[in-house]
Amino acid sequence: MDLSANRVTAYGSLVVLAAVLIGIPASNVPPFYIAFLYLVFFWISMATSWTILSGFAGYWSFGHAAFFGTGVYTAATLATKFGVPFLLTLPLAAAVAAALGTGVGWLVFRLKRLRGELFALLTISVTFVVATIISNTPIDGGSGVYLISVPVPSLFGSQNGTIYTLGLFFAALSIAVAYWVFSSRMGLGLFAIHDDEDAAEVKGVPTFRYKLAAIALSSGIAGAVGGVYSIYVSYVTVGETFEITVIMYPVVMSIFGGSRHWIGPALGAIIITVALYGFPAGPQAALGRGGVALGLILVVLLLPDGVTPSLLRLWRRWAPKSLVRRSVLPAPMEPMPRLASGSSMANPAPVLECRDVWKGFGGVQALRGVTIDVRPGEILGLVGPNGSGKSTLINVITGHFVLDRGAVVFDGTPIDTLPAHRIAQLGIARSYQIPRPFNHLTVLDNVALAAVFGGGSSESEARREAAHWLGYTGLAAHAFDLPGRINLHERKFLELARALAARPRVLLLDEVLSGLNNTEIDEALNLMRDIRARGTTIIFVEHLMRAVVALSDRVAVLNGGTLIALGTPEETMRDKEVVNVYLGKAHAF
Repeated sequence: MDLSANRVTAYGSLVVLAAVLIGIPASNVPPFYIAFLYLVFFWISMATSWTILSGFAGYWSFGHAAFFGTGVYTAATLATKFGVPFLLTLPLAAAVAAALGTGVGWLVFRLKRLRGELFALLTISVTFVVATIISNTPIDGGSGVYLISVPVPSLFGSQNGTIYTLGLFFAALSIAVAYWVFSSRMGLGLFAIHDDEDAAEVKGVPTFRYKLAAIALSSGIAGAVGGVYSIYVSYVTVGETFEITVIMYPVVMSIFGGSRHWIGPALGAIIITVALYGFPAGPQAALGRGGVALGLILVVLLLPDGVTPSLLRLWRRWAPKSLVRRSVLPAPMEPMPRLASGSSMANPAPVLECRDVWKGFGGVQALRGVTIDVRPGEILGLVGPNGSGKSTLINVITGHFVLDRGAVVFDGTPIDTLPAHRIAQLGIARSYQIPRPFNHLTVLDNVALAAVFGGGSSESEARREAAHWLGYTGLAAHAFDLPGRINLHERKFLELARALAARPRVLLLDEVLSGLNNTEIDEALNLMRDIRARGTTIIFVEHLMRAVVALSDRVAVLNGGTLIALGTPEETMRDKEVVNVYLGKAHAF
C-alpha cells in the first residue's frame, strides 16, 4: 500500500467518523450520552483554541475564561434582551471575544517584558476584570441570566440535538483551524516565536502580527463555544462562567495531549473528559479524578511533550514501513541571488552606513557616535576589546536594539526606524556569537524558516533551498535532527546556513569562528571567501587576528563604543592607539 492509498484511507475514515457523529442524535441515543458527547466536544474546542496561542506561540494564557465568558454573556444578552435569533448570536459572540483578545494583544505584545509568567498573570487578571464588570453592570447584575425561553431551532427533533450538532461543529472547526495554522507559514513562525522570539523577529518573522492573529483565533473560537454553552446550561452566572475549571482544564488537557501538535489538545480533552465525566458519582468519580491527576504527573515526568508526540514516535518506530511517511531530504535548489536596487561595484556607493550612531543602556554608553560605511562586495572586519560595542552595533543594524541617536542607512534608505523583521526582509542577515537555533524545529526547518521569512521563498522552495545550504555547510546528514543533537561546530555552521538562506545582500557574522579548532576555522574561512565571491557583503566580528587579516578588505576597530581606526588590515594593525588598547606590541605589525 503506497502513501497516496494511505491518504485516501485516512480521508475515508474521517468521512465515516463524521457521518457517525452527525447521525448520533437521530439514532435514539439517551439524552445523557448526547449531553456527555457535547461536553467532550466543548472541551476539545476549548483546549484546541487555547493551544493556538499558548501551545504554538508559547504565550501561556490563563485568561481563556475571559474570552469564553465574553462569548457566553454576548450570546445571552443579545438573545434575551435584544431578541436576536440565537444562531446569529454565535458569530457575534466570536467577534466580541476576538475583539477583546486582539485588544489585549495589541497592548501587551508591544512590551517585551510582558512574556512568560508575567503574561500569564496579566491574562488571569483580565479574567477577573471582565468578571467584575459583568457582575456589577446590567449585563448580569449579580442575579444571572435565564435563557430557558430563548427559542432554538430543533435539529433531529430536539433542542439537545441542536446543541450537540453545534458542539460537534465547533470542535471540528477548532481542530481544522489548528491544523491549518500548524501546517502553514504562520505555524512555522509561531513555533519559532515559542523557542526564541527575538531571534525569530531578526530572521524575518513578523512576530507582532502573528501573535495578534493567534490570540484573535484563540479567543474567537472560545467566544463562539461560550455562546453555545450559554444555551446548554440555560442559566448563566458569573461564578460558574468564570470558575477555575474553565481557566485550568484547557491548559491541563492541552499539556496532557501535546500542546505543540494540532491534534494533541483534542486527544487530551477526550481522555480527561471521559475520566472526569464518565463516572458522574460514587467511588468511580473519585477514581476518575485521581486517574487524571496521576496521568498528568506521569505525562509531565515521562512524556514532557505530551501523549500525541510520544505516540507518533512509537508509530514511526514500530509501524510497517509502507504505512509511515519517511522524511526525505528534498532535491537541493540554489536560490537566485537578491539583486541590488542601486549600488554596484562600478559605482561603489556604500551599501550600508552607520551615521553617528549612539546607544546606551541606563548609565552605560555602548556606542558613542560610530560612523562606518560598508561598500558593496567587501569584507569588513569589526574588532575591539570585549565590551567595546561590536555586538551592540550589529544588534542596532539588525533592529534588535533601537538606537538613541544617529541613523542606519541601507542602500540609500534609512532603516533604523524599521522593525527587525522588515530589515531582514530587505536583505540584512546575521549569525549569533552563541548559536540560537529554534530547538524544537529540525535543522532543515531552521534553515527553511530563514528562507521563507527572510528570503521571501514559498514553503516548497524554501525546503529545497534549505537542502542546498545544508549541503553547502556540510550539514545535510543532520537535516532531520533537532539542534540539540549536533555539536558546537555544527551549530555554528547552522547559524551560517540560516543566514545564507535569507539570501542576504549584507551578512553580519558575530564571532562565527569562536570555539572552533584550526581545521574547522580553515573550513569556515573558505566558506566566507566563497560567500563573498557570490556577491554578498560581509561584516564579521572576530578576535582571531589571523582570520581578520586574511579575509578583510578593511578593518574597523572599536573601543569603549568609539571608532578609533578604520582602514586596511595593515594600516589598522600599525595604528598606535589600536596597539595600545587592543593588540599589544607583541601582535602589532
